[in-house]
Amino acid sequence: MEVRAKKALGQHFLTDQRIAQAIVDALLLDWNSTQPASAGRPAPGLSEKVGKGFKAAGGSGESYSPVLEVGPGMGVLTQYLLPREDIDLKLVEIDGESVEYLLTHFAGMQGKLLQADFLSLPLERIFPGKFAVIGNFPYNISSQIFFKILDYREQIPEVVCMIQKEVAERIAEKPGSKTYGILSVLLQAWYDIEYLFGVGPGCFAPPPKVDSAVIRLTRNGRTSLGCDENLFKAVVKTAFGQRRKTLRNSLKPIILEKAERLGWDAAEFIGNASDEAADAPELELMLLEDDGRIDRKKGKKRKEANRPAPAICTVQATSLAAFLADPVFERRPETLSVEDFVALTTFLA
Repeated sequence: MEVRAKKALGQHFLTDQRIAQAIVDALLLDWNSTQPASAGRPAPGLSEKVGKGFKAAGGSGESYSPVLEVGPGMGVLTQYLLPREDIDLKLVEIDGESVEYLLTHFAGMQGKLLQADFLSLPLERIFPGKFAVIGNFPYNISSQIFFKILDYREQIPEVVCMIQKEVAERIAEKPGSKTYGILSVLLQAWYDIEYLFGVGPGCFAPPPKVDSAVIRLTRNGRTSLGCDENLFKAVVKTAFGQRRKTLRNSLKPIILEKAERLGWDAAEFIGNASDEAADAPELELMLLEDDGRIDRKKGKKRKEANRPAPAICTVQATSLAAFLADPVFERRPETLSVEDFVALTTFLA
């Protein structure tokens, strides 16, 4: 029995055993924990059962590392994860054909495999404590998977995954590059990102049209951003939504909200036409790029990205004009580090 790769699910099955072993070996598991004796009960959202039923982790009191494999497909990673006694493995697979294949070809799969959509699962009911995530992520939903991981960052100290190479490079990129973007900032705020190795199309069936890469995310020591997190995400997404503009223009809606709260006169700011070229909102475009669904034409690297940046967010403003005099508003989003975005968020609050 073979599983038919489904385009709608973004399936490209890894066939190179050396790569599969290397991905599994990339799990550090140095946060190894002991699960509590009382495991969480499956929530209503975990009603889809396979075989004898999916069992939530925990209850043995033994020392192990809980690991969740996302999208195991035909089990190319599973075969190296399942025999390890130091790992408490659970698997989530949305494709019924793959689920049938896994149950048929792997002994000991009962109670470990759940047929469900990872993006809609309450993950705390699978592992009540910390757990690692591993998988060959479908390219067309990789951004959504990372946003889900961010939602559970206090439970997920480590992620090892294979994604499109261009996206991997973008996530690991540092400020000053045109590939640095929304996911770069949001993930680097909470994780250290390591680009591990590339994987060519010939290692898959069917082969994808793009190169792939394996990255590792390891939870950093940050426990708080020190600013309004919802506003932080809004600032990052709004800024990169029109990344070719300076922050003075791309953040105009958020700036106007602050002006209204403080009673600042914004008539001149509203009336001034941008001195930059008109630029349609690009947030959707950026997310499509992050998932590898489109390719933007290569452009020349901006010289501004490498200019030494002046101190930002230091102006003591009593008017909108004074507020906008801060040098941060003349910069473009790709020049700001995570710390810069935190400072800017506090400045805009």
